[in-house]
Amino acid sequence: MLRKEVNDLLTQTGADNPMGKMFRQYWIPALLARELPEDDCEPVRVKLLGERLIAFRDSKGRYGLIDEFCAHRGVSLWFGRNEEGGLRCPYHGWKYDVEGNCTEVPSEPEESGFCEKIKLTAYPLIKVGDVLWTHMGDKDNRPPEPAWEFATVPPEQTFTSKRWQECNWLQAMEGGIDSSHVSFLHSGGLKSDPLFKGAKGNEYNHADKKPIFEVTEAEGGLYIGARRKAEEGRFYWRITPWVMPSFTMVPPRGDHPMHGHFWIPIDDENCWAWSFDFHPVRALTDEERQAMKDGHGVHNEYVPGTFRPLQNKDNDYMMDREAQKRGDTYSGIKGIAMQDASLQESMGPIVDRTKENLVSTDNGIIMARHRLRKAVIALRDNGTMPPGRSNEHQKVRSVAVVLDADQPYAETCKEDLKSRPGTKQTSV
Repeated sequence: MLRKEVNDLLTQTGADNPMGKMFRQYWIPALLARELPEDDCEPVRVKLLGERLIAFRDSKGRYGLIDEFCAHRGVSLWFGRNEEGGLRCPYHGWKYDVEGNCTEVPSEPEESGFCEKIKLTAYPLIKVGDVLWTHMGDKDNRPPEPAWEFATVPPEQTFTSKRWQECNWLQAMEGGIDSSHVSFLHSGGLKSDPLFKGAKGNEYNHADKKPIFEVTEAEGGLYIGARRKAEEGRFYWRITPWVMPSFTMVPPRGDHPMHGHFWIPIDDENCWAWSFDFHPVRALTDEERQAMKDGHGVHNEYVPGTFRPLQNKDNDYMMDREAQKRGDTYSGIKGIAMQDASLQESMGPIVDRTKENLVSTDNGIIMARHRLRKAVIALRDNGTMPPGRSNEHQKVRSVAVVLDADQPYAETCKEDLKSRPGTKQTSV
């Protein structure tokens, strides 16, 4: 159970809200690089942290992320002409560069200097890996560029997607650090999903549905360890890193690619669920990449021409009650990603956490909320920068491992929990 004022503190992410101000201290994913594929391509609407923006790529290949609306009379620049180094409003021809500077007002004499008085809000937009990232906070206190392993391995080793999720970012993120539901909700997918099946660890998930959680603080967030019985005197550990504010990484299975998420607020009732797969030592196979495009693993299929899932609340996520009865899928929902999303969205846009009844398997969620609350208050009251901004905090891996009963996971797996270029993941 969470007090209403704390729930509000953690879920409200507008520019004037403490959590919104904290999100603005990080580089966050804004677009897939393939959304702006070439110079002078069509602009893209972007909504992040409650702000309506336009992304574009100019004639010199520079990326821009600026206020969606022309400073003249408020026309959406999505209708604009992307040409000759800037985005021109089609209404009266006002033109803006990637830094939000107004470069032309055709109706005014050039010598008047009117252009120099006009500037739209603009944020940096940089390409790291197959993602375009932005920082919406103070430019004088900007952290280093992102160093996540999935974004820094060679292109042939990684794949990223995103989906629009119709709920608050926090309840989506909390699903990403909840390892106990795997033995139920995803039990069918462990047997059939091409990006999950065949791993020895799946057997332990099926055999022990009462994991014991041990949560360890890390400099950038938490390590959430879920312990299940393995062979006599040994335990199967699935260790999930959570890096503030919203990066989660799913423990690996066999030699399958590693995967994880960012949960980025669109506004208080919607978020972007970013999903990535990568392999640290080899290229993704054609079969793996196709499976990701087809919506397997942590990815999903889309309504054509959008990033809205094909399975959504308007069609009850295409739920198949007969498949549920047969046991093909535990919930009757196809696909691991949409099994999660359907239940997270079912809680409503912002879940009322005052009505919860938490148990021991929720310890990771409880501690994550505590760290978020502590960091938000420290930033609000003292200007203290939150954890997770450092590149060193970002160089993490998830781990799946079998250990002797007397081996503490955090100490034993200390090196395994770090990203190590050219080194295979620790997996079962």
